[in-house]
Amino acid sequence: MIVERTENEVIIRLPATVETEDLQEFLNYARYQELTSGSKVSQTEVDKFADEVNKKWWAANKSKFKKLK
Repeated sequence: MIVERTENEVIIRLPATVETEDLQEFLNYARYQELTSGSKVSQTEVDKFADEVNKKWWAANKSKFKKLK
């Protein structure tokens, strides 16, 4: 792996043998870092929002996961 920093960007060179799924996970994390780098939201606020979203999702979808008798 080669990491190069220019004035405007960081360039990462990886061998073609890197698994696509592993590369996608890395890119997702890098994108997350990019999107949240300027955020002033606290981790507590993020956790609270995530809990709200999860509760709403579960309420809307729990019937899909009920055990079949």
